Amino acid sequence: MKRTTVGTYPGRGLHGQVVESIGARIIRGDFPPGVALVPEDLEREYDVSKTVIREALRVLAAKGLVDSRQKRGTYVRPRSAWSLLDADLLRWQGRENPDSTFLENLAEVRAIVEPAGARLAAQRRTDADLAALEDALAAMAGAGRDADAVIAADLRFHRALLDSAHNELLSRMEVVIETGLRVRDEIVHQGGHWADSVPAHRALLEAVRAADGDAAVTAMRDLLAQASTDLADRMGDA
Repeated sequence: MKRTTVGTYPGRGLHGQVVESIGARIIRGDFPPGVALVPEDLEREYDVSKTVIREALRVLAAKGLVDSRQKRGTYVRPRSAWSLLDADLLRWQGRENPDSTFLENLAEVRAIVEPAGARLAAQRRTDADLAALEDALAAMAGAGRDADAVIAADLRFHRALLDSAHNELLSRMEVVIETGLRVRDEIVHQGGHWADSVPAHRALLEAVRAADGDAAVTAMRDLLAQASTDLADRMGDA
C-alpha cells in the first residue's frame, strides 16, 4: 500500500496531522459515506501507531464524520450527520471542495448574520472596538497588492465588527464568517487584480462610529453585494 505523507500543521502534532489528513480526504470524497476505514490499513498507510489512528478516529467521530459499530467496524457517516459548523469541517470544505452550493450557503449565512451584527456594533461599540476596526482598515489599506495581507486584514476587520456587537454567541459565528470570507477572498485575489474594498469597509466603519444602525446595515449590505459581484466575476473568468 502506498504510504500517505501527512502535511505540516504547526502546533497540531502527529495526531493532529493525521486527523487533518483523514478529515480532509472524507470531505473531498476520497472516503465516501458508508466506506469502511480499517485502522490497520491506516496505520500502514500513515506509518503511525495504533494509538495515533485510534485517537484520530475518535476526534473524527466527535465531528460526526465517522462512527464505529460492532461487526461493521469504523465507517464514514452520511453528510447529514456531519457537524458542519465545526471549525475544522468548515475549513476543510473551504479548502478541499468550495463548490457553488457551499459558497452560496456561506453567502446566505453572512447576509443573515453580518447586517444584524453591524447594527448591534453601531449601538454598542466602545472606543477600543473602534480602534480595532481602524487598525484592521489601516492594515487593509496598507496591504497594497499583497493578497495574503489583504485577506488577513479583511478577516481582522470582520472579526472586530462581530466583537463590537458584544454578544458572545454572535461572536461564535466568527468561524462561519471567517470561512466564507477566506474562501471568497482566496478566489477573488488569486489572479493578482481585484476591486478596492477599502472604501466600502470605511463606509461601514464610519456608520458604526456614528452609532447609526440603519447606515451600518446598509453599508454592510453594500459590502456583501460587492463581495458577491467580485466572486461571480472571478468565477466567471475561471
